[in-house]
Amino acid sequence: MEYILRSIKHKKIPINPAVVISNKSDAKGLKIAQRLGIKTEVIESKDFKGSRLEYDKKIISTLKKYGVTPKNGLVCLAGFMRIISPEFVKKYKNRIINIHPALLPAFPGLDAQKQAIDYGSKYSGCTVHFVDSGVDTGPIILQSTVKIRKSDTEKTLSKRILAAEHRAYPEAIRLVAEKRIKILGRKTIIS
Repeated sequence: MEYILRSIKHKKIPINPAVVISNKSDAKGLKIAQRLGIKTEVIESKDFKGSRLEYDKKIISTLKKYGVTPKNGLVCLAGFMRIISPEFVKKYKNRIINIHPALLPAFPGLDAQKQAIDYGSKYSGCTVHFVDSGVDTGPIILQSTVKIRKSDTEKTLSKRILAAEHRAYPEAIRLVAEKRIKILGRKTIIS
């Protein structure tokens, strides 16, 4: 999130950030956003007693409050470790993007770096993708490859993948903001 906001501040991404929303009041990203002059909101997921749809409705109403609509807005997930309801995905179809620390479709879900090492993969990396109703299954916007070293641990690989994420995510957001991404079924075409 910080790299995205800094890229916007340095005019590398042509958008105006409206709000940073977190489900945890102690999230580090809230302080970073506030320091960069971005409005923040906390919507505690624990207050919704397992109702994913009700929680997502609150997120949607907060996005609308800040002018982030399905027509003109873009929702960028960063460290958001919740599965979004199908209703939210449908409402913001092709307007929600996420980053995952693996070369999807390989190793979706949690612990992707560990999965890649355990599998014996020679390469890993990150994937920026549109969010659909599956887990890490939406159309891919960009991928960045990272070679897995024999000496890698989950921690060392994660650190190198994070560096790749800091480059790939702002670039993908820029392409979406510039309307250079066209989605054809499962594929995206960059113009």
